[in-house]
Amino acid sequence: MSENDSFDVLVVGGGAAGLSAALMLGRARRRVAVVDSGAPRNGPAAHMHGFLSRDGLPPSELLRIGREELRGYGVELLDDRVTRLDHGFAARLASGRELTARRVLVATGIHDDLPDVPGLRESWGTDVVTCPYCHGYEVRDQPLGVLGTQPESVEHALLVRQWSPDVVYFAHTTEVSEEDRERLDARGIRVVDGVVTALRREGGRLAGVELGARFVPRTALFLRTGIVPHDQLLRDLGYVEGDVDASGKTGVPGVWAAGNVVDARATVIVAAAQGASAAAALNHDLVSEDVRRAVDALGGFSPAAERAAAGAR
Repeated sequence: MSENDSFDVLVVGGGAAGLSAALMLGRARRRVAVVDSGAPRNGPAAHMHGFLSRDGLPPSELLRIGREELRGYGVELLDDRVTRLDHGFAARLASGRELTARRVLVATGIHDDLPDVPGLRESWGTDVVTCPYCHGYEVRDQPLGVLGTQPESVEHALLVRQWSPDVVYFAHTTEVSEEDRERLDARGIRVVDGVVTALRREGGRLAGVELGARFVPRTALFLRTGIVPHDQLLRDLGYVEGDVDASGKTGVPGVWAAGNVVDARATVIVAAAQGASAAAALNHDLVSEDVRRAVDALGGFSPAAERAAAGAR
């Protein structure tokens, strides 16, 4: 393996978290590779919101700008996929290339497990969405719907009510308790019982919700999805779900994680912040190793220095 395939840090995943981490590490003069397969969760969305100074920017444009910034710091960007990663941080890519790294940061994200309702996938990311903080303002005061898919869906409907006085809760596959019906009614949210059989689209937009022969006009539909983290590489290294600290350091030595892969609720700006935080902690870890190596090359720590280093740790 050539020197060109050896890095200080391998970042797996090139979304907001991964690129933000790579930016910090590149500015710290680390040799960094970012491997990304090009399938971001928010890819279907036309715009992203809630990102200070970038509100309304297409998600793809944020990634394009970020990648261009990284090139200025010598970060290597690989449109590829990591198929194997061992504990020594030797990574094999789908293209056949092999890389080694001293540390790994995993920012591979998640995907949404959508209910099998005809017409729903065609509207996903545009008229059918999950996050009201990301999309609610754009459909404010419009006739909105919330699809009952989980026990928490009622709370989701009560949240969506903040953006419009016209909200319908489609119970779909969920049971609605009398207490929940009372809460929904108190907020003016109408409950429609029965299984949703299809979403009707007209002119390329959502027109409403079908329940057999019944039709309820709606311009946007919110739902809570099943969340599937892309964490197989982490698990292969021995990662246990939830075993990650505030800096992104996992219980696997030398491995950090950031963004949706370990925090499904992180919005784009939060994921970017997590990537930056993880990168700083990771770089400090590398600095400690660099110091250790330098001292060892000079013959090792004195007993007093050993005690001081142990106290610092």
